[in-house]
Amino acid sequence: MPDDQRDVIAFLSDPSSYGKGVERVEIIETHISLVFLAGDRAYKLKRAVEFPYLDFSTVERRRQACEAELALNRRTAPALYLEVRGIVRTASGGIGFSSSGTAIDWVVVMRRFDQTLLFDALAKTGGLGPRLIDELADHVAAFHKAAERHLHRGGAAEMGDIAETQHHCLAAARQAGFAQEQVDKLLEKWGERLAAVGGLLDRRRAAGKVRHCHGDLHLRNICLVDGRPTLFDCLEFSEVLASIDVLYDLAFLLMDLEHRGLAHLANRVLNRYLDRTDEDDGLAAMPLFLSLRAGIRGHVTATALEHATEAAARAASAASAAPASRHWPPPWPPGSACVPGRASCAAMSFANTCWALIRKHGFRPTDTRATLRAGSMTRFVVKRQRGCRPGTR
Repeated sequence: MPDDQRDVIAFLSDPSSYGKGVERVEIIETHISLVFLAGDRAYKLKRAVEFPYLDFSTVERRRQACEAELALNRRTAPALYLEVRGIVRTASGGIGFSSSGTAIDWVVVMRRFDQTLLFDALAKTGGLGPRLIDELADHVAAFHKAAERHLHRGGAAEMGDIAETQHHCLAAARQAGFAQEQVDKLLEKWGERLAAVGGLLDRRRAAGKVRHCHGDLHLRNICLVDGRPTLFDCLEFSEVLASIDVLYDLAFLLMDLEHRGLAHLANRVLNRYLDRTDEDDGLAAMPLFLSLRAGIRGHVTATALEHATEAAARAASAASAAPASRHWPPPWPPGSACVPGRASCAAMSFANTCWALIRKHGFRPTDTRATLRAGSMTRFVVKRQRGCRPGTR
């Protein structure tokens, strides 16, 4: 049975726990953590939860996850991640912070930043302009280039495992309105697409395209630090789930942008990224990658409902997550490349819109056809719009 964290949560929610100068504590909740904003610091507590893909049920597992989070996020955000701090039971029976003694829980201590500088907030206010998006794409490309290669991770088999896990999680999310037949249909479609691109995924793994990536690369895990796009809050709890094809890592960002009605920015990110990397050969796998990322968004949203405190928020989130598989589109056009399409937060009605985007931006179907069956692909942006510089279309 997972640990009881009620005393720890009460301690972290109390302004007096942080010393003088802290009059209020703000709390940000996710399905696997609680972040307490106090003064100029943020304290991140792992929830004592267990899922098919994650186990934070014991103090020791949460300590290990905190240590991993600190180390991994310092790859991209060293200025934000400060330390791991223990929480102990004092001699008087109270609770306090301490670097010694037997900890009853652990937190990651971070430098606090203005929440309006999160990229999901900037997306809502129209703050994601071309310059910022280009800088973000460059930052992601540089991070992927430097990331550790894992030749024995990823590939078709592990993508199949990811699909099975997402199927299980979506099937368990009854409160979000997912019908079993819809969820089963998703798994069937994922299997069909995986069969088509499995060889490509294995070749990319052999070529070193599977690396220890961010793993959770959506807009809420990107912020401005000193005026520059900064990736933070990477997936720390599973090296397997974070050791993925670099394009699968990028796909979460593309899906998130498109879901927010910013398909033109998703298109820009993808093109800019491709301008700075050698990843064109993997585009045939992008429909599968986008689809799986949308499935992850769906089950995470559904799981978060369990922790919602207001009925209205619960209903709104359920409504947002519910359109799972009923919008699954006709088959992807054979031999075509893709740009992000109309993915719902729970699944993936993206193919028709992807194809429409290609045509809308002046790329005729013949421009995108290549030798997919042979495992290679010409750049779907070979014929650029007149007067359009690389990375701007």
